[in-house]
Amino acid sequence: MPKNKKQKKESSSSDSDDGPVDRNPPPEKKAKISSKTDDKEPTWVLQGKKLVKVREFKGKVYVDIREFYEKNGELLPGKKGISLQPDQWRKLLSLGDEINETISSMC
Repeated sequence: MPKNKKQKKESSSSDSDDGPVDRNPPPEKKAKISSKTDDKEPTWVLQGKKLVKVREFKGKVYVDIREFYEKNGELLPGKKGISLQPDQWRKLLSLGDEINETISSMC
């Protein structure tokens, strides 16, 4: 039967079982998110990596409300989101007051 080669746990001043703490973590690489990016796709930040973009896809314009993720320092669109046609976007905007009233009555 092989012997277990575990080392004795050194006593520490912390009672935490979180494991070793990296005293010098590497700096985080963050993709640049501005309130508006290039002229091709105007972009607005809702919160964090949740963005609103006006983009063209297959010759049609869409308002894209989407959560983005970072890969190799670049922000890429994720699966979570919705692309609205301009008429759908206008309809959503026209419902804004009614939606706000409903939210206020529920809070």
